[in-house]
Amino acid sequence: MSGNPDDAPAPPPAGPGKGTAAGRPEVSREEFDALFEAVRTWGRWASAERGAWNGVTARHVQRAAALVRSGTVVPMGRPWDTVAGPDNAKPALHYMSELGEGEASEPSTYKDFLGVDYHGKGVSHLDALSHIAYRGQLYDGRPAREVIGAAGARFGGVSALGALVTRGVLIDLPAVLGLPWLEPGHAVRAQDIVAAERALGVTIGDGDAVLLRTGHFRRRREAGPWNPDAASAGLHVDAVPLLAERAVVLLGGDGDSDVRPSPVEGLRSPVHALAIAGMGVPLLDNLDLEPLSAACAEAGRYAFMLVVAPLNVPGGTGSPVNPVAIL
Repeated sequence: MSGNPDDAPAPPPAGPGKGTAAGRPEVSREEFDALFEAVRTWGRWASAERGAWNGVTARHVQRAAALVRSGTVVPMGRPWDTVAGPDNAKPALHYMSELGEGEASEPSTYKDFLGVDYHGKGVSHLDALSHIAYRGQLYDGRPAREVIGAAGARFGGVSALGALVTRGVLIDLPAVLGLPWLEPGHAVRAQDIVAAERALGVTIGDGDAVLLRTGHFRRRREAGPWNPDAASAGLHVDAVPLLAERAVVLLGGDGDSDVRPSPVEGLRSPVHALAIAGMGVPLLDNLDLEPLSAACAEAGRYAFMLVVAPLNVPGGTGSPVNPVAIL
């Protein structure tokens, strides 16, 4: 598979119902602001830096643990991608720093270096609450310019989140629709999620982590890479009130949750703004959900125990991560 952008298939333009209406945004900025006000949870938590993760109690962890039956473990992190491409503008770094030659006695040692600019499309990662501000404010109304500087974030850093263990729910839309994948630009709306719940026999509830599979990485493997910033399947903003009503604590997928092109006037990542800055819900981006799709289909269920353990980086706006589902 070529990593040359010139060799990549061009994604189809989004048409009506796929992020834009007749080439124009479907949602005005005023409508979006009203939606933001409707879903935001500022002032709800004493420990605002953890946002929605405050809602996960021992009861939620026990409920998740009770879902472990076969013991099947499914990691979702992508391989460390050091190759540039249309969806990997800043490749991760990996090189050997010691090759067993620096020590006089046994045993010899081999060491390597890892480095990554992980916010993008090439690395599976978690977005912490300091990653997104809307109209200059982070979650809970904290002024971004006052709490984020060159040394990192003093509010909403990834180290404040800690690890998460809760029930995960896979919304596998291609499986429901009998498709290999959703085409880039396909907008997933609230009614699509409700229909998927019925088809998959699962209901999203409080404390859940919701993972949306669009088939992104199956399409990438079979059709080649493309630039998902230009077009990718994902959530329409009208799906967010449903997720807010269900009190989800984490949202993720095989894209970055946002449908692209954006359906909102003047806003490139509206679901990021609603979830992170409005609801205090961290996001998981760029997960390879193909193995989980197969495991859930084999098990005949789409709920599982989910474990997410980001790196403990004080002041970090997120972290590379390899979430694990256990069925």
